Amino acid sequence: MLPCLNKTLLGVDCYGCGGQRAAILLFQGNFKEAFVMYPAIYTLVIFAIFLIVNIKYKFKGDFKIKIVFIILNASIMIISYIFKMIQFYNLTN
Repeated sequence: MLPCLNKTLLGVDCYGCGGQRAAILLFQGNFKEAFVMYPAIYTLVIFAIFLIVNIKYKFKGDFKIKIVFIILNASIMIISYIFKMIQFYNLTN
């Protein structure tokens, strides 16, 4: 797996840390563990499927759907990152 440059240099997780491991867990059928590892994994998979289908089939309103997915995924990533950092700093204190 690719190492996280942010974690390697600064010692702190980034917004995407856990995504690769969650994808592997998802492909192995460990759905709960994948969600715990990286909560945005399911919305990212749905978004990726939507983008692939949208390449072949264009329809009205697809741009708005893409924007909603981007905002949703960014929100989930930020919220889960905040919770992860709260837990991290509570363990170090």
